[in-house]
Amino acid sequence: MIALRSVLFNALFYLNLIGQMIVLTPVYFLLPRKKAYVIAKNWARSNHWLFEKIVGTTFEIEGLENIPKGGYIFAPKHQSFWDAYALLPWLDDPLYILKRELTWIPLFGWYIKKQRMIPVNRNARGKVMAAVMERTKAEMDTGRQLIIYPEGTRRPPGAPPEYKYGIARLYRDLHVPVVPVVMHPGLFWPRRKFIRQPGHFKVIILPAIQPGMDPDAFLAHLVEVMETASDRLLVETVEANPRLVLPPTAVQRLAELKARGA
Repeated sequence: MIALRSVLFNALFYLNLIGQMIVLTPVYFLLPRKKAYVIAKNWARSNHWLFEKIVGTTFEIEGLENIPKGGYIFAPKHQSFWDAYALLPWLDDPLYILKRELTWIPLFGWYIKKQRMIPVNRNARGKVMAAVMERTKAEMDTGRQLIIYPEGTRRPPGAPPEYKYGIARLYRDLHVPVVPVVMHPGLFWPRRKFIRQPGHFKVIILPAIQPGMDPDAFLAHLVEVMETASDRLLVETVEANPRLVLPPTAVQRLAELKARGA
């Protein structure tokens, strides 16, 4: 039954993406940039509805009061395609730094160009990266929220942390708060797998880290805060969903936490 529901969900998920993108394109490009964001946010909400009704997966968000006003860096754990779009409805005017190749995709590339996302050549150095930072700062100065995954790429639940120094540089140069976010959607929507598992999980928005720390001290603090909360949430999520089929990384991490009495 889970496999059948997964197939149905995946089919409807992509039909929903393509269908809305085609049908709503004229509306999207006629609206002012920020107002047009409502289309992407409503698409995210429709995916939440599909996930709940077809797969049986729901979520809740704790800590919305920790989101500051104006510009900040939103720094979530990244485990799944789910967290690439799922929290858009709760952010005012989010911004991504993304690989430039995404802007070449028909329709999708036009959508992200309209939202003034920051494309970057990942092999670029020197002046190019300085220009990316200058453009990012200009967008942030208008009160936008920069979404950055501190580990850079998707990591399975329970995997050893691999935080990149890039977020410390952004923290240093942009002079805005960083909002850490922990969650385990990868237990329900695993990366590189078509299976979607039913259940319920939490997204926890932690207190913002204010600007002004030494970048190295900031990164060490960010890792400690996020990993401590992530471990606690992993245990809680697995206990609340006893039928979950866990990835090896989660099984190993849970065993480590149990051994040390966490």
